[in-house]
Amino acid sequence: MTQNVKRVRVHHLRQAKEQGERLSMLTAYDAVTARIFDEAGVDMLLVGDSIGNTMHGHATTLPVTVDDLIPPARAVARAAQRAFVVVDFPFGSYEAGPEQALATGVRLMKETGVDAVKLEGGKRVARQIRALTDAGIPVVGHLGYTPQSENLFGGPRVQGRGDVAAERLSEDALAITEAGAVAIVLEMVPAPLAARITEIVAVPTIGIGAGAQCDGQVLVWVDMAGMTDWSPRFAKRFGEVGAALKAAATSYIDEVRGGTFPDAAHQFDA
Repeated sequence: MTQNVKRVRVHHLRQAKEQGERLSMLTAYDAVTARIFDEAGVDMLLVGDSIGNTMHGHATTLPVTVDDLIPPARAVARAAQRAFVVVDFPFGSYEAGPEQALATGVRLMKETGVDAVKLEGGKRVARQIRALTDAGIPVVGHLGYTPQSENLFGGPRVQGRGDVAAERLSEDALAITEAGAVAIVLEMVPAPLAARITEIVAVPTIGIGAGAQCDGQVLVWVDMAGMTDWSPRFAKRFGEVGAALKAAATSYIDEVRGGTFPDAAHQFDA
């Protein structure tokens, strides 16, 4: 997206799609990384329930609560000067229906200062999306592999293979767009299907393991930066920050143990 936009807002997302400008999105869970990514020019920041896997040590996103997401979302929203900040609805905070979803959305918007919320699902959550939209809360949808349903899927598996599954996913995309979604994340979807959905919906599609024809891309930042020994097949490592951080920590420990830190340059005279 054009870098001279002072603050990315909903209408800029649709403009980007109309003008063929690719949108960039990264997760962030704290003010430090959010500020770095924002200054780098990222268009969208997602305070994802992936915080459960990446920061809290859970095996899945399922244990994450609304209370878990409010402090990081507040920190990211405060740090971001340009990026459009989105926070996830965690599992159990919207499935009961529009009333529950609206209550969750109002709380997240009031207590964090984010720009939008994100929830998983297609037709089954269209009423929730409509209720949120009618209340003035922008909603980003999430289709394909939806991590909150991983027990139903049998783990992280590509979704939308075969004519029937592809048609169902396309119908879901249209349903949540008609309900008011301002963008749609497509996760682990065959590239030809993601391209088809991108063509038939009026809002931007943000791919993650969904090919190059989406209107934008999102990655979990620890995967993007190479913070761990393993990353998903679809996640290119744009750096090896984990190795650099380990090297810095090792040097620090060695100097402390060897008595060379702090030296004269790092202490105060009388």
